[in-house]
Amino acid sequence: MAEHTSSSITIDAPPAEVMGVIADFGRYPEWTGEVKEAEVLASDAQGRAEQVRLVLDAGAIKDDHTLAYTWHGADEVSWTLVKSQMLRALDGTYRLAPAGGGDRTEVTYQLTVDVKIPMLGMIKRKAEKVIIDRALAGLKKRVESGAGA
Repeated sequence: MAEHTSSSITIDAPPAEVMGVIADFGRYPEWTGEVKEAEVLASDAQGRAEQVRLVLDAGAIKDDHTLAYTWHGADEVSWTLVKSQMLRALDGTYRLAPAGGGDRTEVTYQLTVDVKIPMLGMIKRKAEKVIIDRALAGLKKRVESGAGA
């Protein structure tokens, strides 16, 4: 697999509450900033999203893409790119682990991005880091504000 970027944050909420916000794709435009539209295209037998169409506007990167999600128990979800206008790859994972007696959660976000236009590796890693840091900060704010419930 290509190089990836990873970062972690601790959120003052139990893992199930954090995963509830991560799994609520329809509300992403309310807290992610870059996601302007989110539409679940397919769900599994438990009602978890399997394919999601996302419309992004992240300044220089505007894209309409579809991701396929794989759920690994209650504490991990990963995704891969199905189709995109600008991206060749967008593979990521959220891993949740109880912290502080289970009333806090350590969230690790790993991401690999590959764009169709030529870009230096160090610029790609920096873009991944910005995406991850914004997503983790937005997730923490959303969960801790209680708006995800």
